[in-house]
Amino acid sequence: MESIVASASSQIDDTRHENVPRRGPPGVFVIFGGGGDLTHRLLVPALYNLASAGLLDSHFSIIVVDRADVSADDLRQSFHESLENFVTSRGTEAVSLHDDVWTRLSSSIDYVRGSFEDAATYDTLAGKIGSQNCIFYLAVAARFFGTIVDQLGVSGLAKESGKVFRRVIIEKPFGSDLASAIALNERLLRTLDESQIYRIDHYLGKETVQNILALRFSNGFFEPLWNRDNIDHVQITAAETVGVEQRARFYESTGAVRDMVPNHVMQLLAMTAMEAPISFDADAVRDEKTKVLKAIHTVQHHDVVRGQYAAGSIKEQPVVGYRDEPGVDPHSHTETYVAMKLMIDNWRWAGVPFYVRTGKRLAARKTEIAVHFKSAPYALFRDTPVDRLTPNIMLLHIQPTEGVTLQFSAKIPGPTVHLGGVRMKFDYSEWFHEGPSTGYETLLYDCMIGDATLFQRADNIEAGWRVVQPVLEWMHAPAGLDFYAAGSEGPKAADDLLARDHRHWLKIGS
Repeated sequence: MESIVASASSQIDDTRHENVPRRGPPGVFVIFGGGGDLTHRLLVPALYNLASAGLLDSHFSIIVVDRADVSADDLRQSFHESLENFVTSRGTEAVSLHDDVWTRLSSSIDYVRGSFEDAATYDTLAGKIGSQNCIFYLAVAARFFGTIVDQLGVSGLAKESGKVFRRVIIEKPFGSDLASAIALNERLLRTLDESQIYRIDHYLGKETVQNILALRFSNGFFEPLWNRDNIDHVQITAAETVGVEQRARFYESTGAVRDMVPNHVMQLLAMTAMEAPISFDADAVRDEKTKVLKAIHTVQHHDVVRGQYAAGSIKEQPVVGYRDEPGVDPHSHTETYVAMKLMIDNWRWAGVPFYVRTGKRLAARKTEIAVHFKSAPYALFRDTPVDRLTPNIMLLHIQPTEGVTLQFSAKIPGPTVHLGGVRMKFDYSEWFHEGPSTGYETLLYDCMIGDATLFQRADNIEAGWRVVQPVLEWMHAPAGLDFYAAGSEGPKAADDLLARDHRHWLKIGS
């Protein structure tokens, strides 16, 4: 997990230059399904940023594999247009596109037209790759994962020899339930070694997510407090304002639980709750994450809320309900929101609830982790109503902004003792003056250098599915579905979930 660091404020100690990342090795980056949206919006901009930072080898090349009847020149032009839009629209630090960087990168792009099931496609690829290092990125529908890996094995493209590596990056969804996740892992491992498989979760490319470990384990004043003696509860929120958009066919068979909880949400929880690894070796970190997920109690029916958005308004614009979206069954019971109360059965977290929620068409786009510390004794402030005392909260902001906020009480200036809530905030964009990024840069770079710390291992994937498997089984039978207006904080039942424990959610729209 080597850090890719841009210039920082002069107030930062110059020791930051001691860990300058090394350039990635020479090789080929093959993108299956490379003509699609993921490649245009995220992968090409991420590769451009790595090239701009001088982290790509001069003998690095890209091969796009797809079925579209286009030329390599057409594809390069399409990527260029997407990249210009990305650079000019992302963030306040965005700068103009560096044509010299793009010229070098685009000249390395080749195109192979072919079917993912056709052996001839892989024969053509083999001729272009030869004996070079290679990363295969599967930017395709999940139904093609097994097929492509099988073909890589049959063609010999997955075989490593000497110092030549062959690695495969796989996007979510990694299975649709526990059984399918286990079956997919078994299928992949018939062709690949676990060390060759990089299961990617783009949330782990966010600086704040990576910084969770640094905050906890490199600062002496955080780690002693990070336990059941000092923490009352933890809230994890992954809220979106967008609806189902053009993904109705996918979302109808998926829903919020499958789409977000076993991957994104479980990764955030694991990073927050894991024990300190013995080192930052990939397997040491992933061992501790898996232990946390395996320690989660079997979730109970009354600790889960499933919701679906109805008509409402987003940014004062009216929007239709989920059942009225194009391609959605008008009687659909697919959830667009889920909230859960999870308990971790280990020494550090016994008795500390982790409340998680994720949903579409909510009041704001926000992903954050809120660590609520226990309140101080009230003896000194017996004349102050308890609800007027500012709770001590550490907020880890993941998106749309990345940073950390500490909330605590302080005396309001004046001759009498009156308390007021204050916040100290660290914002990545203000402190580290970086240009726009996709969140994929670190992940792609780590795969190039063989660092799997931020990628999920098979047992980690399966542990996440085990947490939600009971919920998936309840959904087969008629189950309650709580509706909420688009643009709201979510269903009332989710508020009740915390209210019965005398707690409440932080506002999403605040």
